[in-house]
Amino acid sequence: MSPLLALIFVPLATVAAIAVGFHARRTSLIGAGINLILCAYVFVNYRFDQEGYQFVWSLSILPAAGLNFILGADGLTLALLLLSTLVSFAAILMSRKVDQYESWFYICLLLISTGAIGAFVSLDVFFFYSFHELALIPTFLLIGIWGRGDKERIAWKTTIYLAIGSFVLLLGIIGLYFACPAGSRTFDMRELQHLSANGLIRQESWVYLLLVIGFGTMVSLFPLHSWAPPAYACAPTPVAMLHAGVLKKFGLYGFLRIVAPLFPLASQQWVTFLLILAAGNLLFIGLATLAQKRLDWMLGYSSVMHMGYIFLGLAAGNVLALTGATVLIFAHGLSIAALFALCGALRERTGTVEFQALGGLAQKMPRMGILFGLAGLASIGVPGFANFVGELLVFSGAFKQEVTLSHLGRFQIIDILIIWGVVLSAVYFLRAYRQIFFGTFSQHWKDIQDLRPTAQLAVILLTVALLIVGFYPQPFLQMIAPSLTWP
Repeated sequence: MSPLLALIFVPLATVAAIAVGFHARRTSLIGAGINLILCAYVFVNYRFDQEGYQFVWSLSILPAAGLNFILGADGLTLALLLLSTLVSFAAILMSRKVDQYESWFYICLLLISTGAIGAFVSLDVFFFYSFHELALIPTFLLIGIWGRGDKERIAWKTTIYLAIGSFVLLLGIIGLYFACPAGSRTFDMRELQHLSANGLIRQESWVYLLLVIGFGTMVSLFPLHSWAPPAYACAPTPVAMLHAGVLKKFGLYGFLRIVAPLFPLASQQWVTFLLILAAGNLLFIGLATLAQKRLDWMLGYSSVMHMGYIFLGLAAGNVLALTGATVLIFAHGLSIAALFALCGALRERTGTVEFQALGGLAQKMPRMGILFGLAGLASIGVPGFANFVGELLVFSGAFKQEVTLSHLGRFQIIDILIIWGVVLSAVYFLRAYRQIFFGTFSQHWKDIQDLRPTAQLAVILLTVALLIVGFYPQPFLQMIAPSLTWP
């Protein structure tokens, strides 16, 4: 069996085991652990000196229509697989006993993980899309049944937004299929890239825009972002970790796999539009993040905000900027998952995440304070973490695009504006850190307990990965860069 097929099969087998009566949390943890080991196996056996996709496995479905179930992995895939398996394992570690429908809770978590992994290893656009849809229904159930606050309204709002985005994306995929020459129409990403390299895919602006709107909605690209902050704030902790850390990366992966390589001319035509949206994510959403009075809402808005850095790299389109965007996809997924894990642990201990109700908790929760500081510093791009590497590459790649000696171009202007996002990130994080862990300690929290061991392990696992890539990024960069060089 292909290890990529096994990565999809293991969580589905775990779902079946839970359905027939095995202990939900323990079985889920075993399944997620096996997938983490399988991911390590793929890394060990991946030939970094070999170009193209590896571990390719295919099954014919409708060959006459160009529809086949194809799996494969390159450096870009490996980065997303590592992110998915790490966050899935950490999310299940963060899970606690569920009061109602516990088995269904873990089944839904595993289906989200399955959908994300299946999408990242699929080389057929139709199955790439279908695996993502597999993850949307359990997301709705997890928020609507096990969420907090106005969970039903937020679950419906999130589902409607994402369903509309999925429908627009489906129209774009159909348009892409018919943009190929008759007789060569296919959903195979490898053949589509070959057709594009030979100028055989029509550069239809309407197809490009449908794909941008569809993927942009999934990513919470400004101004299609309003579903994301309340969804993350309302969702159970493991769900916020999985969705913000992994499933949200589907849209960004789609940009790197489909939009950028297949529509180079349309991308150049609409690059100013993308730059404006990226600036909206960084500056407009950044100011909204500053205004938040609760940690969960602040993290929800900050997750949306940081998509602006990645879209700046996607808009620039050169290898340096795209490599930085990919590193940021990986780093953001780990750092935001760690922060949502700590937010959930804080709510579990105190019953609140409002800044004004907290203060001085470092006295009683030193391990929580240290880990929150590390995850937060990573998210704002402090040197030593993978986020800094990604941001530096994105800014450098964007600034060198269309550069002239006589004046600043559009990339240089947007680059300078977006750098202010770093300042906004530092302000909102340091303010939150001070309000939660320093200042006056309330005796109301005198009996509070620090992080439980499994929560510490989950956050340490994510933070160590950020530090490894941050201190020694060269192997990671060498792994992903060849996947971002198109003919």
